Amino acid sequence: MAVRLKIIILGAGQVGSSVAEALSSEANDITVVDTDAARLKSLQDRLDLRTVVGNAAHPKILTQAGAADADMIFAVTRSDETNLVACKLAAKLFNTPTRIARIRAADYLAHPEIFASDTMAVDHAICPEQIITDYIVKLIEFPEALQVLEFAGGKVSLVAVRAFHGGPMVGHELMEIRRHMPHIETRVAAIFRQDTPIVPEGHTIIEAGDEVFFIAATENIRGALRELRRMDKPIRRVMIGGGGNIGRRLAMALEANYQVKVIEHSKANAEQLAADLKHALVLVGDVTDEELLEAENVGEMDLYCAVTNDDENNIMSALLAKRMGARKVVALINRTAYVNLLQAGQIDIAISPAQAVIGTLLARVRRGDCVAVHSLRRGAAEALELIAHGDYKSSRVVGRRIEEISLPKGATIGAIVRRNERASGVEAPASAALTNDVQVIMAHHDTVIESDDHVIVFVVNKQMVSKVERLFQVDVGFL
Repeated sequence: MAVRLKIIILGAGQVGSSVAEALSSEANDITVVDTDAARLKSLQDRLDLRTVVGNAAHPKILTQAGAADADMIFAVTRSDETNLVACKLAAKLFNTPTRIARIRAADYLAHPEIFASDTMAVDHAICPEQIITDYIVKLIEFPEALQVLEFAGGKVSLVAVRAFHGGPMVGHELMEIRRHMPHIETRVAAIFRQDTPIVPEGHTIIEAGDEVFFIAATENIRGALRELRRMDKPIRRVMIGGGGNIGRRLAMALEANYQVKVIEHSKANAEQLAADLKHALVLVGDVTDEELLEAENVGEMDLYCAVTNDDENNIMSALLAKRMGARKVVALINRTAYVNLLQAGQIDIAISPAQAVIGTLLARVRRGDCVAVHSLRRGAAEALELIAHGDYKSSRVVGRRIEEISLPKGATIGAIVRRNERASGVEAPASAALTNDVQVIMAHHDTVIESDDHVIVFVVNKQMVSKVERLFQVDVGFL
């Protein structure tokens, strides 16, 4: 039987609430701390968890939350300082084994020594704004994709694309697509049709509107996209609505390679942003000002990104930009109901900040040796990178062909990443792509998993994740 983890979540904002929701149904003891009693009551009405009202950086409140016997603390309040102090107290006063802090200020992140055990004692610092920025940059690099997620240190990518009428995928069986591109090793990991998951098999026919997830070595992604979907024109002109934390990071990441314009409503913030940027043009104004958007030629933009702190402004400005001719629009939307409503409509991609960030936190909680977790389909599905340990006797996966592994329904193994030095003297499988120090092996029914392999598993039903985790745990007594 799985051991229940005792987890304290400090902060009941979007990130904290999403983590609580994801973990409360997974046989964990969850306690959420926040100063907002009404917000905590709303959480408690919906989820099976404890709540404590108070300041997360106070020892008394941490004691009430059960820090003395907690397995981990997620400090995800909106205050970096509160998160840092809470982690320090958790280490010093309560000896909490795992401490994770949300850090927004670039100044802190520029000095990783701050997080060392002899200073603030943060095991892992996460920056939601940087995670979202990286997420959007990937979408700009691959404009055909709905999502681009990396595994194995960037060696493997999982990409979601929308099949459309007249596209090369539509009306064809999966086995036919594989025969069409024998030179590129890729695998369709899952298909969602009208929000219903379909387990991909050789005779599965792709229909227009299907959301298709495929996995390949990162170096092969562009070639696979070219075969699976008509290529979009590359993105060159980008307009960013909002010059806050995310808008600033995004402009800095893009300005060297793209033509970038930023709209920021605060004159003071706009002046500071203009001083910090080298090439991007910064404009003062409202992102929902139709006259401003028209004057700045939003209709000629390849991409419009609405990333203010206001959901309604992001939705309205993205819809305006699309109506005025912007080729692709992306909106940052905090409210999950809005994301589900707008995704795949006039707004091309609706990004939920909490869902983009949650995978980083879930990887710390997942049992077994879990390296990475990506939340998919607004939290309904997950993709995990798990390391196989043990041998044929102690493990339920090592030394077995994939067809012999008792995967739960809705779980598929998409790819395996194997270190080359272990395979020296052994001929690489035909389905392996050599990338420097590792082989990326596309998973087939007769592929044998070896100890220390990194296995990418796609789970279309999140309720099955715990069974997948148990599958990769070695038997008690394995050394």
